[in-house]
Amino acid sequence: MAVPSFGISTLSVHAVLKKRVAEYFKQEGLSPSGNYKLYLKAGILISAYIFFYIHLIFFTPSAWIAIPECILWGTVTAFIGFNIMHDGAHGSFSKYPGLNKAAALSLDFLGASSFMWNMKHNVIHHAYTNIDDVDDDINARPFLRLCATQKRYKMHRYQYIYFWFLYSLLYLFWVFFTDYKKYFRHKIGSVHLKRLSRKDHIVFWGFKLLYIFLYIALPIYVCGFVPWLTAFLIYAAVAGFLLSIVFQLAHIVDETSFPLPAQPSNELEEEWALLQLKSTANFATKNRFITWCLGGLNFQVEHHLFPKISHIHYPVISNIVRQTCMNMGLPYIEHYRMYSAIRSHISYLKKLGST
Repeated sequence: MAVPSFGISTLSVHAVLKKRVAEYFKQEGLSPSGNYKLYLKAGILISAYIFFYIHLIFFTPSAWIAIPECILWGTVTAFIGFNIMHDGAHGSFSKYPGLNKAAALSLDFLGASSFMWNMKHNVIHHAYTNIDDVDDDINARPFLRLCATQKRYKMHRYQYIYFWFLYSLLYLFWVFFTDYKKYFRHKIGSVHLKRLSRKDHIVFWGFKLLYIFLYIALPIYVCGFVPWLTAFLIYAAVAGFLLSIVFQLAHIVDETSFPLPAQPSNELEEEWALLQLKSTANFATKNRFITWCLGGLNFQVEHHLFPKISHIHYPVISNIVRQTCMNMGLPYIEHYRMYSAIRSHISYLKKLGST
């Protein structure tokens, strides 16, 4: 499917929101990028990550200590993705481009390709959210049916049960399969990749080889194959599940929409900002602990409307966005508790699996 075009509104929702949010930053004298609070959090997460890596491999604690540490290590890995890599990839971690690049490259150190992520997430997902055959984030075929236009198989009747297991495989699948698939096919879903430069090729293969050495070869050499495999699978399952569930709660719930472009023009009737409001959901926005851990991704509406603004500002600007939507009679999808969003996600998967 070719990427669709967007309709033109006489009153641009995005223009109104941008003006009001810009006024807030001007009045408060704030930069929309990250600040010392984000840098402090990044330091804590990176320090914790390095500690678990060194302690598990070179000090090799007993199983009753190692297993909880592997769970925490996987959790910290996901949190680095949410808080550091994600802001860096969007250019909002810092006002300095070099720091943004370094933050984005944290994904390469964790085993995945920041180049592929940028194309899949920043370029495609943020522009064409929840549009089947374009947004690769809703393509988990044949294992999951995530929108009504996708073919239903008998096994989908139980997808609301087995998705827990599938989500735990995301990290393994991402690091060892999907990056390579995109690289060799030169496509993400139906969208062609931009041409990789020589530097892009070197970074891709250099970090992949570094990952194999640091996370497979060296641990096996130091700890042995079975201890490594056990620890690595626990670590990967925790990281994969957390990464999956957080992004799914933002778009794959009962209340969100999956727009279909009109044919044969392949055009969406609504402007881009309205698509984001209809296809994106917030959750647990009053829970400071969840917000801290998830890098503000529970404020997904604000993130999709303002991806260049650091997540540390989302709790405040969400009030502006919410009030503007209310005044203009626009949708603003929000679950007040995380368990409510999970329940809606399960409900949606169950519905799509049975009809």
